[in-house]
Amino acid sequence: MGSEADFPSGSDGERYAPLEVEGLRKEFGGIVAVDDVSFDVEEGTLTGLIGPNGAGKSTTFNLITGMLNPDEGAVRFNGEDVTGLQPHEVANRGLARTFQIARELEEMTVLENMMLAPKGQVGESLWRSIMPMTRGAVREQETEQLERVWEVLDFFEIDHLAQEYAGNLSGGQRKLLEMARALLTDPDVLLLDEPFAGVNPSLEKRLLEHVHELREQGYTFLIVEHDMDLIMNNCERVIVMHQGRILKDGTPTEIKESEEVIEAYLGGEV
Repeated sequence: MGSEADFPSGSDGERYAPLEVEGLRKEFGGIVAVDDVSFDVEEGTLTGLIGPNGAGKSTTFNLITGMLNPDEGAVRFNGEDVTGLQPHEVANRGLARTFQIARELEEMTVLENMMLAPKGQVGESLWRSIMPMTRGAVREQETEQLERVWEVLDFFEIDHLAQEYAGNLSGGQRKLLEMARALLTDPDVLLLDEPFAGVNPSLEKRLLEHVHELREQGYTFLIVEHDMDLIMNNCERVIVMHQGRILKDGTPTEIKESEEVIEAYLGGEV
């Protein structure tokens, strides 16, 4: 883990926090799923978000990334209020989330899946893409995009699977593809939703190595994961949710030693 000196800091010595969540609340049919949730994610860190099923983790992720609108509260990213923006608008600002490969994308190759991921493509607008003045720009961007795609596939060591259909990938290979797609959007912060679930130990190790390498390159991570040991051993900060609220926010050691966490979440065992 790097020291605080490795990261941009404010005048008070604290790290810069690109993602700030303040007072989020969400109800579904009178049932409160997220209640007054506030935290920030500091630059260049691995932050874990844990809690039992129904704790509100996924809803919180959905509120942050624009999949849901909060009833109360705000989400700020790099100083901008992004509350209520559409998911693609949030992603275009540099806040990316991994998603499971959709069923329709399973019938496409890994390379085709990757080519769909980058943001801000000149050719995204049909009108602009058919105009003579932009055809050259479109071709140039497609070439640059393809080069970047191969770089990312190589980084995640799945370039040999480029022509394989996504539906034929193993669970671990899918996770690598999901993370690769997210990285192509050129994010500042990556939100990983159970990135290690269903992954065999060897691929889990590779995924962790990639996450740590990206973190060393300056990427910031917020990770939801059910594997307590994995979070405790790899994240420098852990946020515990319980019944829709933040129960504890601290270092892994502080979480392990917290009586309220042990009682409410860990069932008396750490």
